[in-house]
Amino acid sequence: MRKFVFLLAAMWAFVVVDAAAQTQQIRCFSHRGGRMEHDENTMEAFQASLDAGYHGFEVDLRMTADGELVVTHDSTLERTTNGKGIVEKTTAAELRKLRTKKGNKLIFLDELLEFLKPIKGLYVEFEMKTSPVEYYPEERLKEYCDKLYSAVMAARPDDAEYVFTSSDYRGLRYLQQIHPGVDLLMITSKPCNAETIDLALALGIKRIGCTMDGTSRQAVKKAHDKGLIVSLWPGYSPDDFMLGAYLGADFMCTDIPVQLKKFQTEKAPWLKVIY
Repeated sequence: MRKFVFLLAAMWAFVVVDAAAQTQQIRCFSHRGGRMEHDENTMEAFQASLDAGYHGFEVDLRMTADGELVVTHDSTLERTTNGKGIVEKTTAAELRKLRTKKGNKLIFLDELLEFLKPIKGLYVEFEMKTSPVEYYPEERLKEYCDKLYSAVMAARPDDAEYVFTSSDYRGLRYLQQIHPGVDLLMITSKPCNAETIDLALALGIKRIGCTMDGTSRQAVKKAHDKGLIVSLWPGYSPDDFMLGAYLGADFMCTDIPVQLKKFQTEKAPWLKVIY
Protein backbone atom coordinates (compact mmCIF):
# COMPACT_ATOMS: atom_id res chain seq x y z
CA MET A 1 0.00 0.00 0.00
CA ARG A 2 2.80 2.44 0.88
CA LYS A 3 4.47 1.77 -2.49
CA PHE A 4 1.18 2.49 -4.27
CA VAL A 5 0.74 5.71 -2.35
CA PHE A 6 4.26 6.78 -3.19
CA LEU A 7 3.73 6.07 -6.89
CA LEU A 8 0.70 8.31 -6.84
CA ALA A 9 2.70 10.95 -5.02
CA ALA A 10 5.53 10.63 -7.52
CA MET A 11 3.13 11.15 -10.42
CA TRP A 12 2.17 14.48 -8.90
CA ALA A 13 5.56 15.42 -7.51
CA PHE A 14 6.89 17.28 -10.52
CA VAL A 15 3.53 19.01 -11.00
CA VAL A 16 2.45 19.89 -7.46
CA VAL A 17 5.65 19.92 -5.42
CA ASP A 18 7.80 21.46 -8.16
CA ALA A 19 5.20 24.18 -8.64
CA ALA A 20 5.33 24.89 -4.92
CA ALA A 21 9.11 24.57 -4.69
CA GLN A 22 9.55 28.30 -4.54
CA THR A 23 7.48 28.52 -1.36
CA GLN A 24 7.67 25.11 0.34
CA GLN A 25 10.64 24.56 2.60
CA ILE A 26 11.28 21.37 4.54
CA ARG A 27 13.57 20.97 7.52
CA CYS A 28 14.91 17.42 7.59
CA PHE A 29 16.49 16.14 10.79
CA SER A 30 18.36 13.02 11.76
CA HIS A 31 16.21 10.70 13.89
CA ARG A 32 18.29 9.31 16.77
CA GLY A 33 21.31 10.20 14.65
CA GLY A 34 20.09 8.02 11.77
CA ARG A 35 19.21 4.75 13.43
CA MET A 36 19.07 2.69 10.22
CA GLU A 37 22.57 3.76 9.20
CA HIS A 38 24.32 4.22 12.54
CA ASP A 39 24.31 3.13 16.17
CA GLU A 40 21.27 5.09 17.40
CA ASN A 41 21.59 7.83 20.01
CA THR A 42 25.38 7.54 20.18
CA MET A 43 28.06 10.13 19.54
CA GLU A 44 29.13 8.09 16.53
CA ALA A 45 25.68 8.51 15.00
CA PHE A 46 25.36 12.23 15.70
CA GLN A 47 28.87 12.88 14.39
CA ALA A 48 28.15 10.92 11.20
CA SER A 49 24.99 12.96 10.61
CA LEU A 50 26.90 16.19 11.22
CA ASP A 51 29.62 15.05 8.80
CA ALA A 52 26.88 14.43 6.22
CA GLY A 53 25.75 18.02 6.55
CA TYR A 54 22.92 17.73 9.07
CA HIS A 55 22.36 20.42 11.68
CA GLY A 56 19.01 18.95 12.69
CA PHE A 57 18.74 16.11 15.21
CA GLU A 58 16.22 14.22 17.32
CA VAL A 59 17.36 12.68 20.60
CA ASP A 60 15.66 10.62 23.33
CA LEU A 61 16.24 11.17 27.04
CA ARG A 62 15.51 9.10 30.14
CA MET A 63 16.38 9.62 33.79
CA THR A 64 18.54 7.17 35.72
CA ALA A 65 17.83 5.88 39.21
CA ASP A 66 20.05 8.61 40.66
CA GLY A 67 18.62 11.44 38.59
CA GLU A 68 20.96 11.85 35.61
CA LEU A 69 19.67 12.24 32.06
CA VAL A 70 20.91 9.66 29.58
CA VAL A 71 20.42 9.59 25.82
CA THR A 72 18.53 6.39 25.05
CA HIS A 73 15.19 5.44 23.56
CA ASP A 74 14.01 2.30 25.36
CA SER A 75 13.24 1.97 29.03
CA THR A 76 14.81 -1.50 28.89
CA LEU A 77 18.49 -2.06 28.12
CA GLU A 78 18.40 -5.34 26.24
CA ARG A 79 17.71 -4.16 22.66
CA THR A 80 20.49 -1.62 22.36
CA THR A 81 23.13 -2.53 24.97
CA ASN A 82 24.99 -5.43 26.56
CA GLY A 83 23.15 -4.76 29.81
CA LYS A 84 19.90 -5.96 31.32
CA GLY A 85 17.18 -4.26 33.30
CA ILE A 86 15.44 -0.91 33.40
CA VAL A 87 17.17 2.41 32.70
CA GLU A 88 15.17 4.18 35.38
CA LYS A 89 16.25 1.58 37.97
CA THR A 90 19.93 1.71 37.01
CA THR A 91 22.46 4.27 38.25
CA ALA A 92 24.45 6.52 35.95
CA ALA A 93 27.67 4.85 37.06
CA GLU A 94 26.29 1.44 36.11
CA LEU A 95 25.14 2.71 32.71
CA ARG A 96 28.56 4.20 31.99
CA LYS A 97 30.04 0.71 32.24
CA LEU A 98 27.77 -0.61 29.50
CA ARG A 99 28.33 -0.60 25.76
CA THR A 100 25.89 -0.68 22.88
CA LYS A 101 25.61 -3.78 20.74
CA LYS A 102 28.04 -2.06 18.34
CA GLY A 103 30.54 -1.19 21.06
CA ASN A 104 29.75 2.48 21.68
CA LYS A 105 29.22 3.97 25.10
CA LEU A 106 25.96 5.51 26.22
CA ILE A 107 26.10 9.29 26.29
CA PHE A 108 24.57 11.65 28.81
CA LEU A 109 22.85 14.97 28.29
CA ASP A 110 25.83 17.10 29.29
CA GLU A 111 28.02 15.33 26.71
CA LEU A 112 25.43 15.80 24.01
CA LEU A 113 24.99 19.49 24.77
CA GLU A 114 28.75 20.01 24.64
CA PHE A 115 28.81 18.33 21.21
CA LEU A 116 25.98 20.54 19.94
CA LYS A 117 27.32 23.83 21.30
CA PRO A 118 29.60 24.86 18.38
CA ILE A 119 27.16 23.83 15.61
CA LYS A 120 25.54 26.72 13.74
CA GLY A 121 21.85 26.81 12.77
CA LEU A 122 20.80 23.93 15.00
CA TYR A 123 17.35 22.39 15.13
CA VAL A 124 17.08 19.79 17.90
CA GLU A 125 14.10 17.86 19.21
CA PHE A 126 14.63 16.68 22.77
CA GLU A 127 12.11 13.87 23.17
CA MET A 128 11.02 13.37 26.75
CA LYS A 129 10.78 9.60 27.24
CA THR A 130 8.66 9.45 30.37
CA SER A 131 6.87 6.17 29.90
CA PRO A 132 5.98 3.71 31.29
CA VAL A 133 4.13 6.16 33.51
CA GLU A 134 4.86 4.17 36.68
CA TYR A 135 8.55 5.08 36.37
CA TYR A 136 7.64 8.77 36.26
CA PRO A 137 5.05 9.60 38.93
CA GLU A 138 4.23 13.26 39.34
CA GLU A 139 7.19 14.38 41.47
CA ARG A 140 9.74 12.42 39.47
CA LEU A 141 8.23 13.73 36.23
CA LYS A 142 8.66 17.29 37.49
CA GLU A 143 12.26 16.58 38.47
CA TYR A 144 12.93 15.16 35.02
CA CYS A 145 11.36 18.13 33.21
CA ASP A 146 13.10 20.70 35.41
CA LYS A 147 16.53 19.12 34.92
CA LEU A 148 16.08 18.73 31.17
CA TYR A 149 14.77 22.24 30.57
CA SER A 150 17.41 23.92 32.76
CA ALA A 151 20.33 22.07 31.18
CA VAL A 152 19.13 22.45 27.59
CA MET A 153 18.25 26.12 27.78
CA ALA A 154 21.45 27.04 29.63
CA ALA A 155 23.50 25.48 26.82
CA ARG A 156 21.37 26.59 23.85
CA PRO A 157 23.30 28.59 21.24
CA ASP A 158 21.69 31.92 20.34
CA ASP A 159 20.74 30.82 16.82
CA ALA A 160 19.48 27.34 17.80
CA GLU A 161 15.90 26.13 17.66
CA TYR A 162 15.45 23.74 20.58
CA VAL A 163 12.09 21.95 20.89
CA PHE A 164 10.81 19.71 23.68
CA THR A 165 8.69 16.85 22.38
CA SER A 166 6.68 13.99 23.86
CA SER A 167 3.77 11.63 23.40
CA ASP A 168 3.26 11.86 27.17
CA TYR A 169 1.27 15.06 27.43
CA ARG A 170 1.93 15.36 31.17
CA GLY A 171 5.46 16.63 30.59
CA LEU A 172 4.35 19.01 27.86
CA ARG A 173 1.67 20.53 30.10
CA TYR A 174 4.09 20.87 33.01
CA LEU A 175 6.70 22.71 30.95
CA GLN A 176 3.99 24.89 29.48
CA GLN A 177 2.78 25.90 32.94
CA ILE A 178 6.24 26.57 34.37
CA HIS A 179 7.80 28.11 31.26
CA PRO A 180 5.16 29.95 29.19
CA GLY A 181 6.32 30.29 25.61
CA VAL A 182 8.44 27.13 25.66
CA ASP A 183 8.66 25.53 22.21
CA LEU A 184 6.77 22.21 22.37
CA LEU A 185 5.82 19.49 19.91
CA MET A 186 3.01 17.00 20.51
CA ILE A 187 3.89 13.53 19.19
CA THR A 188 1.04 11.28 18.15
CA SER A 189 0.79 7.90 16.42
CA LYS A 190 -2.27 9.23 14.60
CA PRO A 191 -2.31 11.10 11.30
CA CYS A 192 -2.69 14.81 10.90
CA ASN A 193 -6.46 15.14 10.94
CA ALA A 194 -9.26 17.06 12.61
CA GLU A 195 -8.78 15.17 15.88
CA THR A 196 -5.05 15.80 16.25
CA ILE A 197 -5.37 19.40 15.08
CA ASP A 198 -8.10 20.09 17.63
CA LEU A 199 -6.08 18.42 20.41
CA ALA A 200 -3.00 20.54 19.68
CA LEU A 201 -5.10 23.68 19.66
CA ALA A 202 -6.78 22.69 22.93
CA LEU A 203 -3.37 22.09 24.52
CA GLY A 204 -2.02 25.35 23.15
CA ILE A 205 0.83 23.58 21.34
CA LYS A 206 1.83 24.91 17.93
CA ARG A 207 3.75 21.88 16.65
CA ILE A 208 2.39 18.41 15.91
CA GLY A 209 4.36 15.30 14.98
CA CYS A 210 2.03 12.92 13.15
CA THR A 211 2.30 9.72 11.18
CA MET A 212 2.01 10.04 7.40
CA ASP A 213 -0.33 7.04 7.20
CA GLY A 214 -3.79 8.56 6.85
CA THR A 215 -2.52 12.15 6.53
CA SER A 216 -3.82 14.15 3.57
CA ARG A 217 -2.69 17.40 1.93
CA GLN A 218 -6.03 18.91 2.94
CA ALA A 219 -5.41 18.07 6.61
CA VAL A 220 -1.91 19.56 6.54
CA LYS A 221 -3.29 22.70 4.90
CA LYS A 222 -5.99 22.92 7.58
CA ALA A 223 -3.29 22.62 10.27
CA HIS A 224 -1.32 25.40 8.60
CA ASP A 225 -4.43 27.56 8.37
CA LYS A 226 -4.84 27.09 12.15
CA GLY A 227 -1.28 28.27 12.71
CA LEU A 228 0.24 24.83 13.39
CA ILE A 229 3.62 23.51 12.27
CA VAL A 230 3.47 19.95 10.93
CA SER A 231 6.21 17.36 11.34
CA LEU A 232 5.64 13.95 9.73
CA TRP A 233 7.12 10.52 10.32
CA PRO A 234 8.38 7.83 9.75
CA GLY A 235 11.46 8.43 7.64
CA TYR A 236 12.55 4.96 6.66
CA SER A 237 13.17 5.61 2.96
CA PRO A 238 13.40 8.24 0.20
CA ASP A 239 9.80 7.26 -0.62
CA ASP A 240 8.76 8.44 2.84
CA PHE A 241 10.53 11.75 2.36
CA MET A 242 8.92 12.39 -1.03
CA LEU A 243 5.50 11.51 0.32
CA GLY A 244 6.01 13.91 3.22
CA ALA A 245 7.02 16.63 0.77
CA TYR A 246 3.92 15.98 -1.31
CA LEU A 247 1.73 16.17 1.80
CA GLY A 248 3.20 19.59 2.62
CA ALA A 249 5.21 18.80 5.76
CA ASP A 250 7.23 21.55 7.38
CA PHE A 251 9.57 19.07 9.09
CA MET A 252 10.53 15.47 8.33
CA CYS A 253 12.65 13.07 10.35
CA THR A 254 14.86 10.53 8.65
CA ASP A 255 16.46 7.30 9.80
CA ILE A 256 18.72 7.28 6.72
CA PRO A 257 20.31 10.74 6.71
CA VAL A 258 23.25 9.97 4.42
CA GLN A 259 21.21 8.04 1.86
CA LEU A 260 18.39 10.56 1.89
CA LYS A 261 20.60 13.61 1.37
CA LYS A 262 22.25 11.93 -1.61
CA PHE A 263 18.87 10.98 -3.05
CA GLN A 264 17.37 14.45 -2.63
CA THR A 265 20.43 16.18 -4.07
CA GLU A 266 20.43 13.94 -7.15
CA LYS A 267 16.74 13.22 -7.70
CA ALA A 268 14.84 16.16 -6.21
CA PRO A 269 17.18 19.18 -6.20
CA TRP A 270 14.22 21.52 -6.76
CA LEU A 271 13.01 20.89 -3.21
CA LYS A 272 14.20 23.44 -0.64
CA VAL A 273 15.52 21.24 2.14
CA ILE A 274 17.35 22.46 5.23
CA TYR A 275 19.43 19.77 6.86
